[in-house]
Amino acid sequence: MFVSLEGVDGSGKSTQARLLAEALGPETVTIREPGGTEAAERIRGLLADPELPLEPLAELLLFLAARADLTERVIRPALEAGRDVVADRFSDSSVAYQGAARGLGVGEVISLCDRATDGLWPDLTLLLKLDPEDSIGRAVGEDRFEAEGLLLQQTVAAAYDEIAQISDRMVPVDATGSVEQVHQRVMAAVEAHRGQPA
Repeated sequence: MFVSLEGVDGSGKSTQARLLAEALGPETVTIREPGGTEAAERIRGLLADPELPLEPLAELLLFLAARADLTERVIRPALEAGRDVVADRFSDSSVAYQGAARGLGVGEVISLCDRATDGLWPDLTLLLKLDPEDSIGRAVGEDRFEAEGLLLQQTVAAAYDEIAQISDRMVPVDATGSVEQVHQRVMAAVEAHRGQPA
């Protein structure tokens, strides 16, 4: 099973991805985006730098390059070996951030993500729902996206809501409350998905 966690910056994705991976067992592969391979980690450094100006298309293409390498070198081999994969962000982030918030077009970005991953999308995507005004205070660090402030996060949150309305694999999860409360909601969503007929 391939599960991704999405949401605005500071919504708790990294913490919940770690807890989910622990719950799924030691064979679970955890990844973060961008990252997970030597090339993707170098690209992450470029993308995180708030002092480095990037045009929206250049930003998207860097994300896609990192994702293509991660997909072929890490995700597909893990899935083919029968292991669960938990991703802290995946293609839906590009659809929300670059497609909607950066104005590159949702449909166009979906097509490019599909090409970069050779059609691989998560089996289940958990959208951690938290008001951007609350998430901004939680965000750790000062990367390119966090530095842009509340308006970007509000635009991204609205884009995620639209994706959730049209995607059968995206499940909204209330991200308010304690870490353990959110984890329980995450596990309930995962178990509900596993209980569905193939």
